[in-house]
Amino acid sequence: MKFLSEYRDPELARQYFEEIRRVTTKPWTLMEICGGQTHSLVRNGILDLLPDKITMVHGPGCPVCVTSISVIDEAIHLAQKENVILCSFGDMLRVPGSSKSLLEVKSAGADVRILYSPLEAVQLAQQSPEKEVVFFAVGFETTAPANALSVIQADKLGVTNYSILASHVLVPPAMEALLSDPENKIDGFLAAGHVCTIMGMEEYYPIAEKYKTPIVVTGFEPLDLLQGILMTVMQLEKGEYKVENQYARSVQREGNRLAKDSIGKVFTIDDRQWRGIGSIPQSGYEVNERYKKYNARLKFDLNIPLAEENKACISGDIMKGLKKPVQCPNFGTLCKPEHPLGAPMVSSEGACAAYYHYSDKNN
Repeated sequence: MKFLSEYRDPELARQYFEEIRRVTTKPWTLMEICGGQTHSLVRNGILDLLPDKITMVHGPGCPVCVTSISVIDEAIHLAQKENVILCSFGDMLRVPGSSKSLLEVKSAGADVRILYSPLEAVQLAQQSPEKEVVFFAVGFETTAPANALSVIQADKLGVTNYSILASHVLVPPAMEALLSDPENKIDGFLAAGHVCTIMGMEEYYPIAEKYKTPIVVTGFEPLDLLQGILMTVMQLEKGEYKVENQYARSVQREGNRLAKDSIGKVFTIDDRQWRGIGSIPQSGYEVNERYKKYNARLKFDLNIPLAEENKACISGDIMKGLKKPVQCPNFGTLCKPEHPLGAPMVSSEGACAAYYHYSDKNN
């Protein structure tokens, strides 16, 4: 398959490993932003084959993982209302809130449904006029266009029993929060190719310049990541800090104009609470004034208090690149995918789940 098999070529991978070893003379810590990149690195054994001088740490690039406990509690509160159908992507169901998960309230009788697109939720609202249909709109910039289009479509069709619980988070503010943290150890970033496919690269140039940190946009296949690591290390070894695009087959500097237009029509930028990290200013999307009737928080007058983090879960340190999953004392014992203490063990993009399923360091 074009753009797939050639990015898994073992001989080319060997050549990249050799080149990375050749150019690396100093210890460097690199962070891949996206959970999809994390899973590819762990699943393909790349972490074990890199030079000892290169340390890969895993960032807050899993939207399920960083969705705050309070937002989960909001979704649970809505799901338990008699006239509400709560729709969500499957990953969210087992993520623990302050006392329970969506899966638990579904088991107790709540009408919680797994959908693959928010447009399905609009159709469901049309078919169920006696119910309020709420879509749990989770994701980075990547999923925001589809969620925005669902609101635009509902408005166009005059569907008034549809709304979204927006929990979108944005990558650039998170990168700035990490780089400004006094405990920061990050020398360079692998930026998420799918986010940049939507948003482009413009927001990364001032970050690279301000923090003197190279940022390389990559894809998700083994050779994408190896080439991105090589490009980042070459910059660091030369004392450079540029934004480069390894994923040119998908990413353009300006991004996808139509997708960004749909986001701009429906959403406004607001502060957002990140699970395990805390509040990051101007790091999330909320439904704007024009479409406020589709904002579930306003429609249902939600006022859920801020919940405390589970002290037994170190997901914040993992997503800030300060610790690895195997450094958690509960990893693989008290915390497993079937009974998670935190979201990174649940999500298909979570770092803890990646180590649990694919790494030989999971025991």
